[in-house]
Formats: sequence, C-alpha cells, structure tokens
Amino acid sequence: MKDTKTIDTIKINEMKKLQIGVIGTFADKKISSSLMKLARLVGQEIAKSGNILFFGPELDGDSISTQAAIGAKENGGQTVGILYGSKGELFSPNSADIIIWTGTERGGPRESILALSCDGLIAISGGSGTLTEMMVAYMNKKPVVVIEGTGGWSDKMANQFFDHRRKAKAIGAKTPEDAVKKLTNEILKYSTK
Repeated sequence: MKDTKTIDTIKINEMKKLQIGVIGTFADKKISSSLMKLARLVGQEIAKSGNILFFGPELDGDSISTQAAIGAKENGGQTVGILYGSKGELFSPNSADIIIWTGTERGGPRESILALSCDGLIAISGGSGTLTEMMVAYMNKKPVVVIEGTGGWSDKMANQFFDHRRKAKAIGAKTPEDAVKKLTNEILKYSTK
C-alpha cells in the first residue's frame, strides 16, 4: 500500500508556485527611467516563469518593486503587495492583486514580513530597506539574487558573503532573465537542504 501522505506532499510541491520577492529603491530618491524599465522586465520574467511576485508597494510614491509588479501584471502574472499601515490607496492602485496590510510602520517590520513571505528575493539597487530585506532572507536561509550594475546595496553585495561565517552570498546576475533563472535554481537547492 502506498503512503498517501507522501503522494499528496509530492503533488502539492509540484503544483506550488514560487513566491519571488522583488526589492529595491523607493522613489524618494530619483530613479532613472532605465532602472524602472529594468524592474518591469524582472516582473515580466517572473510572470513568464509562472511564479508569484511579492513586493512592498507604497502609498506616497513609485518604487522599483512596484514597477516590477506592473511588469508582471502586464504579462499575466500574479502579484502580492505587503504594505505598511492598515489603510490607504496604493500609489499605483493596479499593481497588486492581493494586498496584505501589516499594520506596521516603514523601516523594519514590513520589510521582515515581506522577506519571510518569499521563497527568495531579487534586489535591484536599494537603500536601507532593501538591505534589511536581504539580511532577513539570509538569516532565514532564503536565497538573494542582486542585479549588478543597478547601484545601491545590490552592487555593494553582488557576489559577497553576508557575514564572516561565509554561509551564503548575494548572487550576482546581469539581466532580468538571468536573475529569475538563478533565483529559481537557488530556491530549489535550498529546498532540498
């Protein structure tokens, strides 16, 4: 007699879509149009991969991660926004299929919830919030891929170990397609450890 629990677990794992977080700079810093376009291409690649894009939308401005979500939506992808606070209107209202209100402030709790909700992260540029998300992912054994040449913490962390223990690196990628491919491969490696 076959163990039905094992069979059901295998079927569920085969059907599960990966939850890929896209993190990066908030538009309180001037973001170039080429960086915004790159973010949309990352979202497009996530949609093409059949996985779900998680991001941290904003109420008061645009962001790299919101542009990635728009790119995913334009290509038939699903998006989940992890938002600070408990009410309000998104700056880009059509960017999220599902909104999870965290009831938290910006600057730590929301970033942690976002990182913990994902199987892995793709970082584009980024400031302190992006660094927080990367570190939470690392501490919880979730892979991080950074797109090189985008500035911020992505460039500082590309192919660098997160700390002196040298357990994991922020994996550098050159293109949106490369980033999604590397991250999905890393997620599969991490899930078998």
